[in-house]
Amino acid sequence: MKEQHPRAAIGDAPARNTRNTGPGRLLIAVYAVFAISASARAGYQILTKFSEAPLAYLLSAFAALVYVVATVSLAKAGSTWFKVSLAAVLVELVGVLVVGALSVFDSVAFPHETVWSLFGRGYGFIPLLLPILGLVWLYRRRPSQGKTAL
Repeated sequence: MKEQHPRAAIGDAPARNTRNTGPGRLLIAVYAVFAISASARAGYQILTKFSEAPLAYLLSAFAALVYVVATVSLAKAGSTWFKVSLAAVLVELVGVLVVGALSVFDSVAFPHETVWSLFGRGYGFIPLLLPILGLVWLYRRRPSQGKTAL
C-alpha cells in the first residue's frame, strides 16, 4: 500500500510554498534587482563593445540568465521549482567562485569586469553572499520528504 506524505491528508490543500514568504520575499527582490541590472549591463555591453571583451560580456549575460531563473523559481511553488531554484543558486555560486578566481589569477582574460569578477567586488560582494544566503534559505524551506520507519 502506498504511504501518504505525513502532511497530506485526504481533502487537505497542498502545502503552501514558503520560499516566497517573509525573508524569502526580500531574497527574491534582491535576485530580481540583480536579474534586471545584470541583464541591462550585459545587453549594453554586448550591443556597444562586445569586441573589447567578449568572454566577460557573455559571462555577464549568463549571470543575468541565472539571476532571472533564480528569481522566477524562488517565487514559484512546488518541488520542481524548488529543484530549479537549487540548481540556479548552485550554478550561481560556482560561477561566482570560478569567475572570481579566474579574474584574480588571469586578469588578461577579463579586461572588463563581469557581475562575478573579483567575487562581485563591483557590487559590494553581494554576488558572493547571495547564493550562500539562497542555499541557506532553500535548505530551511526544502520540501519535506516522507520518512519511513526502518
